[in-house]
Amino acid sequence: MTTPTLPIAPDAPWLAPLAGFSDLAFRLLCREYGAAACVTEMVSAKGLIYDSPGSRDLLATTREDSPLVAQLFGAHPDTMARAMDILLAGGPGYFDLNAGCPAPKVVKTGAGAALLKFPGLLVNIARAMARSAGPGRCGVKLRLGWRRDEPVLHELLPRLEDAGAAWLAIHPRFASDGFSGAADREAVASLRRRTTLPLIYSGDLFSAEDAANALRETRADGVMFARGALADPGVFHRLRALMRGETPAAATPASVAALARRYAALAARHGNPHAALLKMRTVIPRFARGLSGARALRKQLSSCTSWEALYALIETIETSEPGAIDAAGESRAAALTP
Repeated sequence: MTTPTLPIAPDAPWLAPLAGFSDLAFRLLCREYGAAACVTEMVSAKGLIYDSPGSRDLLATTREDSPLVAQLFGAHPDTMARAMDILLAGGPGYFDLNAGCPAPKVVKTGAGAALLKFPGLLVNIARAMARSAGPGRCGVKLRLGWRRDEPVLHELLPRLEDAGAAWLAIHPRFASDGFSGAADREAVASLRRRTTLPLIYSGDLFSAEDAANALRETRADGVMFARGALADPGVFHRLRALMRGETPAAATPASVAALARRYAALAARHGNPHAALLKMRTVIPRFARGLSGARALRKQLSSCTSWEALYALIETIETSEPGAIDAAGESRAAALTP
């Protein structure tokens, strides 16, 4: 099968790697709603080498799931190169080095954002992956540095370009920030001038308007939706409409119900039915968070034990009324945070 061209452009938004969420079913849903490319959940290089069933499951894909970027995490060039050999035997055509995840379980192994503490090692890993993948097929996802008093990207970006990275995705917070504070768009605008590589912006993109503003302010080549896509996969179509100079269609109870039905159908088809049903309890309330009755729906879904009951609850979404986040008093950030 011919590997499709990887699109990087303002009107070609990507789905970011979302641990626990961006599985095959969710990727297919986002593609149907306008995602131009998708990145897998982060996959352990060691897990691949030791044939961990969980690692293999994260890479499940279909012909429709294309172009697909497989994201790897690990702390040693040799380990990453061995994992690349396994990936290259079949599956995705593109690859990404996770050098941005701040989760303690990842950084304690020396992987993810911990690599930002050791720029030379990060560059060596990127070089090993790029060499295995071939020209144009391997990127790097980064944060600004490990902590605020140690920014490293101005020095690091040219070295990653020399190492063979084909694109860079930047979440403009420091690893020590987690998801607190605001993403620093000015930092990305400054970094834009430090590299000729395509640069993808990721961070605090909760709406199509957020993404359009980020593109204008940073001059990034494209954007990658994470929590914004988890709340509303329609955000991809809405950004594309904005880029065409059109007014995006607003979500309605009927459109949210249709979105939920489609996701449920894809999840049931492409995953373990029991695990997929449990995931519906978590994700569907995010889709419906702006509708009246969203709080009651979340409570009902938490005890849903059958697909029939799930679809019956989805029907109630269609009779909801648009409105503010209900009286539970949840902020948008709290409702979106995985």
